[in-house]
Amino acid sequence: MHLHRTWPVPPDHRGASVALGNFDGVHRGHRAVIDQARRPGMPAGVVTFEPHPRSFFDPEGPPFRLMNRAARARALEGLGIAELYELAFDAALARLSAEEFARIVLVGGLGVRHVTVGADFRFGAGRSGTAADLARFGAAMGFGVTVADLVRTDGAEVSSTAIRRALTDGRPAEAAAMLGHWHRIEGPVIHGEKRGRTLGYPTANMDLTGLHLPRFGVYAVAVAVLDGPHRGDWLGVASLGVRPMFGVNAPNLETFLFDFAGDLYGATLSVALVDFLRPEMAFDDLSALIAQMDADSAAARAALAAAVEPRA
Repeated sequence: MHLHRTWPVPPDHRGASVALGNFDGVHRGHRAVIDQARRPGMPAGVVTFEPHPRSFFDPEGPPFRLMNRAARARALEGLGIAELYELAFDAALARLSAEEFARIVLVGGLGVRHVTVGADFRFGAGRSGTAADLARFGAAMGFGVTVADLVRTDGAEVSSTAIRRALTDGRPAEAAAMLGHWHRIEGPVIHGEKRGRTLGYPTANMDLTGLHLPRFGVYAVAVAVLDGPHRGDWLGVASLGVRPMFGVNAPNLETFLFDFAGDLYGATLSVALVDFLRPEMAFDDLSALIAQMDADSAAARAALAAAVEPRA
């Protein structure tokens, strides 16, 4: 996959059929747009934005992203995307009218031949442009446009907002049904306080800055180690939260991998939240904490043995 963060792009990377949108989570609805963007004889592309426009307009707002830019790129590459156009969303881009965005960016900058968007797509300054406007611009400027219907599961529209709500409520299975895959938190393993190893449960710590925070608590997880000497797939149990027993306030994710031995510092992990086991708790002493960790591990093993990942 070729990643483009500036435009205009070179001539040999123009002429793609692209899906256009934010694609946070790469959920079932996004995949429907991407699938309908594929055209014979044209490279499959995605046009997206970094930072997310919501972050640009509300930089002090609460974290909301379901995946960081690297995780999104990996997911799109896994779908066979050949050209990823990751546009810098800044004041200049935000000022462009819908017509200017189509003419200056899509045609002049990227040279697209076809664009597919969801039915609720909005673009241009003040979100003034609609999917119908894009189709009109395409007819005038020489690119095709497909408008994909919204995807529904169990009668409800699939959206990043609905997925965030399910995760906030501690319903990862419901989120997974909309995503078409388990919700994953990806990032490098960082150094923590190394308290877990003294308790018999050494954990891989990950920072959650910028990401939507699922319900705090303990989860059964499936873990992919994406690089380094321990690359591969593991099962485990993870605590997501602020560790109230130890007075820690910054949320993080601490994952214990079953039957694993080794050093994961610096490795990139992709941790899938498979099942919510219990809320975050404080304990009277370390022996009570260890007993609960034993119980959590047993519960996680049982949940993972019965789990089946949904497929889009």
